[in-house]
Amino acid sequence: MYIDPNIYTGRPGDTRTPAEEAIYDKLDELSTPYIRVDHDHADTMEDCLLIEDKLGAAICKNLFLCNRQQTQFYLLLMRGDKPFKTKFLSAQLGCARLSFADEGHMAHLLHTVPGSVSALELLFDTEHQVQLVIDKPLLEDEFISAHPGLSRSTLRLTRADLLNFTASTGHEPIIVDLPVEDA
Repeated sequence: MYIDPNIYTGRPGDTRTPAEEAIYDKLDELSTPYIRVDHDHADTMEDCLLIEDKLGAAICKNLFLCNRQQTQFYLLLMRGDKPFKTKFLSAQLGCARLSFADEGHMAHLLHTVPGSVSALELLFDTEHQVQLVIDKPLLEDEFISAHPGLSRSTLRLTRADLLNFTASTGHEPIIVDLPVEDA
């Protein structure tokens, strides 16, 4: 996987997709500082570990989930090295067991594709159909990473700046505390 050896501040100089441009526009509007690493599409958490080293910040896991009826949607942010067990999240949210939402809902609600979803795509959920959920240990990290539309760039933002971004889109998080192992 190719990772650009440079670390950038600010938006890319080349033209990006309309979704990416909209995210960079919102970051500019909020005067949000960040550093950026450009890279080939990162398909796996293993690919993300290489980006982590370059960014100097852990890559978080972003899971787009829904109930069985596909009427309730959740975007869960958690540390990348933490295993995910749906039963614990479902219990804390007080809902039936969740599963991964399909690509169609991801494209429609968040304007992105699997492997690229992050909290920045909540910008496109103007009808607030997606509930942001953050696992409490992630909030202990000074920096949180996010893909701006597609997983060909990764941004490092402060925790406060990412929460300010999501608040500006009308998405206040539910904080959960998921166990590391089966309890």
